[in-house]
Parts: sequence; C-alpha cells; structure tokens
Amino acid sequence: MTKMIQFRGEAPIPAIGQGTWYMGESPASHQQEVAALQAGLDLGLKLIDTAEMYAEGGAEMVVGEALKGRRDQAWLVSKVYPWNAGEVDAIDACERSLRRLQTDYLDLYLLHWRGNVPLEETIRAMETLQQQGKIRHWGVSNFDTEDMQELWGEPGGEACLTNQVLYHLASRGIEYDLLPECQLRDVPIMAYCPLAQAGRLRQTLFSDPRVQQIAQQQGISVAQLLLAWVIRKEGVIAIPKASSVAHVQENAAALNVVLSGEQLAILNQAFPPPQTKLPLDVV
Repeated sequence: MTKMIQFRGEAPIPAIGQGTWYMGESPASHQQEVAALQAGLDLGLKLIDTAEMYAEGGAEMVVGEALKGRRDQAWLVSKVYPWNAGEVDAIDACERSLRRLQTDYLDLYLLHWRGNVPLEETIRAMETLQQQGKIRHWGVSNFDTEDMQELWGEPGGEACLTNQVLYHLASRGIEYDLLPECQLRDVPIMAYCPLAQAGRLRQTLFSDPRVQQIAQQQGISVAQLLLAWVIRKEGVIAIPKASSVAHVQENAAALNVVLSGEQLAILNQAFPPPQTKLPLDVV
C-alpha cells in the first residue's frame, strides 16, 4: 500500500516527493532532468521541491519546463533565501521564482534557513503573498526546536505548514525532540538528503552489512530501504533527488516497502536513535 502524508487542509499525497538540489547546473543534463521530473509525476510523486538557491534559479527553470501543461498534477514547493525574506524583498523573490517556474502560484513557500530578518517580518511577507494568491501555504526549513517554538510564539506563526530538515538513518537527531514536537502540532517534516549526501556518511550507510542484508531480504535496493526507513514515521515525507527516469521509478517503488519490527530493531542497533538533544544537522 502506498504510504501517504497529509499537510493540514490538503488532500493526502505520496510520502515520497521529488527534490531538485543540483538540478539546473548543466545544460547537458537539462532534458534528462526534465524527463525525470515528468516520470515522477506520471508515477504520482506529486510534491516537487525546489529553491531559488539551487543553481541560482536554474533548478526552478528545469521544474518550470517539466510542469508545462501539467501544473495541476504537482504540489509545488520553493524556498526563499534568508536575506530575501523581508516584507518587500520576499514579494520580489517569490515573483522571480514564479517566472522561472512558469506558474502563477506556489503550493508552499519556505524560508530556506533562518537569517537576520525578524521572524515576524517574514510571517507578514508570507501572509501578503497568500493574500495576493501567489502562495497557498508557507513554512520553514532548517529550523531546530527552539526556532520552531519562537516561530509558533509569533502572531500568525501557527500557520507554518511544515519544517524541512536533514533526516536519514545516520542522522537521527530530530527524533529526540523536533520530530515529536512537530507531530504534536500536526506539522509534517520534509526530509531532505534522505539517502545522505555524497561522501563518507553515505558510503557508511550504503556499505553497512546490516543495511545490505535487510535490503537483500526485502528484494530491494539499499536506497529503497533507506527511503522506506525515513517515511516509516507518521508525518514525514522524503524528497530525494532523482536525475534519471530509472532512479525515479526506484524511489516511487519504495512507497510500498514495509519494514518489519525485527528489521527496524536491527537498524536501530546499527544506527542508534539519539539519547540526548543534538544540534540540528544541516548540509
């Protein structure tokens, strides 16, 4: 059964979406990236996540092309730089994103990380964008528990729809307090880098014999196992990037993977959950 997630006031969507970090950087990859996103939509991976930061707007342009004639099939998310999150600048930044995405509205607009603009000012900017019909919802990214508490304490802060943070099997710090707190308030977590980023950590995960053994038991790839692990919890959606059609198909198939209690216990032993508060991991 396909694992679903529900954002407040929205219809349920599959708990795996499509990330676009590193897309739009090479003209040679452009058509392949467009095709991958369209294949994801064909498979029902409705949520597409991008940002003005990715390739300085290049990723948004890839998404815009992928969505031509099928904008209504996507649940579109973009993010604003912290220094563009003021009352006037956020309007301009959002309009630039909309032009690159070739659409007149975003389903969700996120503050990419916390900067020097006061939260109350960013909330006002988001509310203005909502009133103008340019965004339907707003949220944040890379906010730790204290940041969320502060946000929820601001007038209008309760409207924050989601928090997008780094989360994967080898980075479980959010399970200590941030994830439970967000679950309590019906604020889903969007997990970026659910397969870990390139480098040592990713190698550790992909080469771990226990991880490999469970993937073999299930008849799936290690990547599918890691995605299934991330979305095992209620209120979590994973947004892996897939730059090829085959990769997207693999990601989509992970929606139907169910890990047994015994398998989860083995993974807990291999990569233990946090016992204390840890600083939020950020890439």
